[in-house]
Amino acid sequence: MQRVAKVEQRMKLIIGNKNYSSWSLRGWLAAKQSGLSFEEITVPMLGEHWENRKQSDDFQPSSGKVPILWDDENVIWDSLAILEYLADKVGRDRFWPKDDAARGMARSMVAEMHSSYASLRSDMPMNVRRRIQLQNVSEQTRADIVRILGLWAEARARHGSAGPFLFGTFGAADIFYAPIVSRFITYGIGVPGFAQSYMQAVWEHAWMAEWIGASEEEEWVIEQYEQVT
Repeated sequence: MQRVAKVEQRMKLIIGNKNYSSWSLRGWLAAKQSGLSFEEITVPMLGEHWENRKQSDDFQPSSGKVPILWDDENVIWDSLAILEYLADKVGRDRFWPKDDAARGMARSMVAEMHSSYASLRSDMPMNVRRRIQLQNVSEQTRADIVRILGLWAEARARHGSAGPFLFGTFGAADIFYAPIVSRFITYGIGVPGFAQSYMQAVWEHAWMAEWIGASEEEEWVIEQYEQVT
């Protein structure tokens, strides 16, 4: 009997609006970094069909949150879990520095980005298309900004000599701080020269350019994210 070869299915990544969804950006960049083929499905957040779509079978495992990755029957949600799942599939060196000290710092920075900076997230929602000079910056948000710039400076000084990114080459830390780069640009946050150079490298990365271009073509507008002054 002739054996029928199993057809390998492409992964499916469900994301929200590219203009606003910072967590979707992280999951999408992780999928790009993996080098694996995937189908991209954008579901506009907070629109008239959003609540209904969140109840669909595709969304059930994540309770309606994006991003969510389907790999055949495997389902992974949360951007950090997606990144780690993909790193297991393709090799961890594609995402994390090889040096123990650099890798330890990169993991710590990613974990801190994943769990911290609530004030900055609230005061400065991601809005790729917008350019404003933020007038009302709380003390806690200022502290978040200072903390992030300090981490960037330390990573670049200690481990960034091999290239323009936080740990030299583009990796997990850059994936997780890419939405911060977008926020700093959107809200006109003044940063020192080394941070300007780093932000330019991220902003001009081919995958970021692709995301930015797509966000500019989106017609959806979420008014609550447009009212920040």
